Amino acid sequence: MALVSIPSNMDRTGREAAEDADGGRARAGELLGEVVTRRLRDDILEGRLRPGERIRQEAVARELGASRIPVREALLQLENEGLVSLAPYSGARVAKLDFAEYTELYRIREQLEPLAIAESAPRLSDEAIAQLRHLMLQIEQTRDPATWLALDRRFHLASYAAAPMPRLLKMIEGFWNSTQQYRRAFYAAVSAPRDGPLAGDQPLTVVEHRLLFDALERRDPLDAEAILRSHIRRTQLTLAGRQEVFDE
Repeated sequence: MALVSIPSNMDRTGREAAEDADGGRARAGELLGEVVTRRLRDDILEGRLRPGERIRQEAVARELGASRIPVREALLQLENEGLVSLAPYSGARVAKLDFAEYTELYRIREQLEPLAIAESAPRLSDEAIAQLRHLMLQIEQTRDPATWLALDRRFHLASYAAAPMPRLLKMIEGFWNSTQQYRRAFYAAVSAPRDGPLAGDQPLTVVEHRLLFDALERRDPLDAEAILRSHIRRTQLTLAGRQEVFDE
């Protein structure tokens, strides 16, 4: 399990100022339970913990220098986010891909995210547009799955960021967390060399990003909303056609 140790003498109830996650320890002002939650969430979202993989509470607590209490709290939070499954007598596992859940999550995203982008588009600053252009070009150039997923997430969430609707944006971020495993499966499906209906699908995603960016650059909420809804819908249908992904 790819977790980085935290000093065992950390105050279990206080707040610690320490290095950022990239440095391997708690962020400033972060409770230990929040550290454990973030660390496990990152391991799931970045693919170091795979769907169906067992999460052993004792091992996590030992490696992070924590008691089992913050670990249990972290697992409950991650269950609420749809990233972990908890079952009596069998412990915690990374949530598996589920077709019914997948369909529901993408139908919700198809309704919420077009609203966010329509509210955001007219309010995006020149600096925000420049950032979106940079992210779009980075997405087109990368062939690394983890990098692609991270950049794609940043691109879309940045496109919504100017919407004056903080509750909606928080909901959307939660749904992105819950669909990360499905997004990884989608990337694998469209990037693998193949013949047939999925051939050339990744370049189509590039085209959609270009169209979306064009609408945002023009601050056109109606075009941005329509293009995004189609983009989410096509993503959902593409992976829905790969039933074997959900049978694994």
